[in-house]
Amino acid sequence: MSYAVSAALQSAVFAALGEDSAVAQFVGDAVYDALPSGALPSLYISLGPETVRSADDMTGTGATHRFVISVVTEVPGFHAAKQAAGAVCDVLHDAGLVLGRGRLVSLQFDRARAQRIDKGAGRRIDLTLVARVEDADS
Repeated sequence: MSYAVSAALQSAVFAALGEDSAVAQFVGDAVYDALPSGALPSLYISLGPETVRSADDMTGTGATHRFVISVVTEVPGFHAAKQAAGAVCDVLHDAGLVLGRGRLVSLQFDRARAQRIDKGAGRRIDLTLVARVEDADS
């Protein structure tokens, strides 16, 4: 197993979300790896936790990355958050992202969890995606 492709995968996901016009229609440039200090926009996307498992086989080193992308809004309804979450899925599901290290074999939507936050004042949708990568440098 190799965790070495993780940073390259994260960079490619971050770039794909940041460069997509449909995502920008909903959140502008509010796609974060780390939340900025100060006030946050009313709707934003945040890269979240990741779990990685070995996917080595006889042909080489690989890993399965299960990671979360959150769509968060201070707006009481789910509509805007669901639209932004849909745009995220459109960009990433089956995406042919080019990684700085290794190769993306597949990227699939796995599940979503929508919930009220901030005592019902806001909404959060956690999208879980699964990426299978191979490390060409191993």
